[in-house]
Parts: sequence; structure tokens; C-alpha cells
Amino acid sequence: MPRVLITGVDGFTGRYQAQVFGSAGYEVHGLVRDPVPGGIEGVSRLHVANLSDPAALAEVVKQARPEMVVHLAGIAFVQHGDVGAIYEVNLTGTRHLLEALSAAATPPDAVLLASSANVYGNATAGVLDESTPFAPANDYAVSKVAMEYVAKLHANRLPIIIGRPFNYTGVGQSESFLIPKIVSHIRRRLPVIELGNLDVARDFLDVRTVVEYYRRLLENPAARGGTFNICSGIAYTLQQVLDMAREVSGWDFEVRINPAFVRSSEVRSLCGSPAKLIGTAGPTAQPTLRETLRWMIEAPAAGRS
Repeated sequence: MPRVLITGVDGFTGRYQAQVFGSAGYEVHGLVRDPVPGGIEGVSRLHVANLSDPAALAEVVKQARPEMVVHLAGIAFVQHGDVGAIYEVNLTGTRHLLEALSAAATPPDAVLLASSANVYGNATAGVLDESTPFAPANDYAVSKVAMEYVAKLHANRLPIIIGRPFNYTGVGQSESFLIPKIVSHIRRRLPVIELGNLDVARDFLDVRTVVEYYRRLLENPAARGGTFNICSGIAYTLQQVLDMAREVSGWDFEVRINPAFVRSSEVRSLCGSPAKLIGTAGPTAQPTLRETLRWMIEAPAAGRS
């Protein structure tokens, strides 16, 4: 069986990624910072190591001998309170991983790094493609821009793919993120929800679509060395999301603006062009946002579906 190493396999995206590769017949190795009692579905072996420890990462790579790597570990929340940690994990941690992979006796055939559409910042070019200049508007985005530059330093030693996912969601995502917060309020039948910036628009995907595209890109030699927006090409305003959630759930609620949730560095609109992605990895029958919302609202209280 081909071997794949997924960093951050115990995270929201990582758990779905493990299922996708496990179902496809891969021997899945997962990297976690802390032990996970009971293991993770789809993972053949868990390795415990911190991205801040180069020696430990080198040992993981030696044991796993991955033919493919999906690097998902990192701080994904834009407003994470510890700015230093954002750079330590997203930038320095990625550098340590790339060094370990570069030094392996048999380097992997493909390495996918999860960047972010936040690197485009408040670009106003309409639908953004991969040639849109960097314009990071917060420390999280800056850390991802820097990570992409670090990747370039290893491009002559590793076949690296950069994935720039736009917003995506699904069952199991933290309520720190917008759609899970809305869904949680609906599931608890709360009459009022407090939000921050309402004048935003986002290109939303289902997490199951994202991990499927990551697998396809890794398996396609034509993707190696490339950068790809992971997106749908359709942006929904927050008001459209709220209206859709009300319609799907049959639950109405009041929206109040909490000044504490208003972010001055908020990216107002993000909508990507999936043309390069589809041209390389092919189209996929992805769920609509309405279908994703229904899945999240109707999911069992515990577990995944």
C-alpha cells in the first residue's frame, strides 16, 4: 500500500483527510502533538511529535517513510490570541518539517502544504486566481505568505504543492468559526446570536470536497510544483448564509452586532477561481452550501456522518 503522512491528523480537516486516504487503500500515518486515546479512523499508525522539535520530526519521517505528505498542522484561526505561536507553528514548524523531509533517505513523491486564501487579503480583483498578488491583512495571513516562501527554498529538493483553501466548513469544525457558530445556535434553538462584521462575503466549500481535492492533487504528477486555489468560485454574503440557515432549519433568530466581535482587519470579500484546480484535478460533485448546512444542522449530537 502507498504510504501517506498527514500532519495535524487529529484536527478538523485531518480526520476527514485520513478517512479519504484510508478508504482509497493507503497506509495512513498521522502526526499529532499529543497522544490520541483510541486512535483516529482511517489512521494505521499515529506518531507523536511537535513541529518545534526537528529531531523528533526527522524520526517520524524515518519511521513513516511517506510517499506522500499532507501538511495540515498549524494554527488555523485568524484571531488566535498568541501571535508568536502563529509564526512559530505555521512558519518555523513548516520549515522544520520540510527540512526533515528533504533529508530523508527516500524523499516523498509529493508534499502538499495547506496555505490559505487569506494571503490575498482585501484584493478587489473580483474572482481571484493564483496570480493575484499577496496582500495579507493579518498575522495569520503573513505567516502563510512566509510559509510559501520557505517552501520555495525547498522546491529543488521536494515536489511541493501549495493549496490555498478558501473558507470551508463541516461537521466537527470549531465554533470559533462563523458557520459552526450559527449552526450551534440553531441546534440549541437560541433566540439571539451575536456576530461581528456583517458586510462580508465568502467562497465556502464543504470539508469533504477539500480533502478529496488534496488527495487528487497529490496523486497527479502534473500538480507537483504548482499552486492551487481550493474554492468554488461562488461567494455568499453573511446575510445569505443566515437566510439559508433559517430556511434549512426552520428556526428564526435575531442577529445582534457585538462590537467586541468586530475585527478591523477583517477581509471583506474572498471569492476564488477554481479554473486551475479543476483543469488539473478534474471536477467533483461537491455539496452545495445549503446541503452542507443541512448536514451540519441535522448531524447526530455526537459523532460524524
